[in-house]
Amino acid sequence: MFFRLIAVVFTGLLLNACSAPPYTNVDNQGLQQLLESSVPLIDIRRPEEWRETGVVEGSHGITFVDEIGRLKPDFLGTFSAKVRPDQPVVLICRTGNRTDLLARHLVEKMGYSQVYNVRDGIMGWLRDGRPVTRSG
Repeated sequence: MFFRLIAVVFTGLLLNACSAPPYTNVDNQGLQQLLESSVPLIDIRRPEEWRETGVVEGSHGITFVDEIGRLKPDFLGTFSAKVRPDQPVVLICRTGNRTDLLARHLVEKMGYSQVYNVRDGIMGWLRDGRPVTRSG
């Protein structure tokens, strides 16, 4: 019985890990197309990260979590004031991990329906030699 329960839980975890995310992952070309369509790009990194790498021109910086991973208390209110649930939005962070978590939350818990995650984050953008602007 115990081993059957373990097998069921393990299978469920594997199926969930393999299922498609509830948002859309985009590469750099996809990001460029969304930017050209005037879809807002929200950079959820911290200010020191923006200064370190620069930011994609036209992005809006709203810090999601602090340096130890705690949700910034004003994040969801600020985000919701900038982007309504029925509007498309693109999320970018350093490598796509923080935006994965946020994109899932926005779709599954807050009713956002058109969320795009920059799969490789700003680091992938830079690896492709794409332009950034410096943030101060």
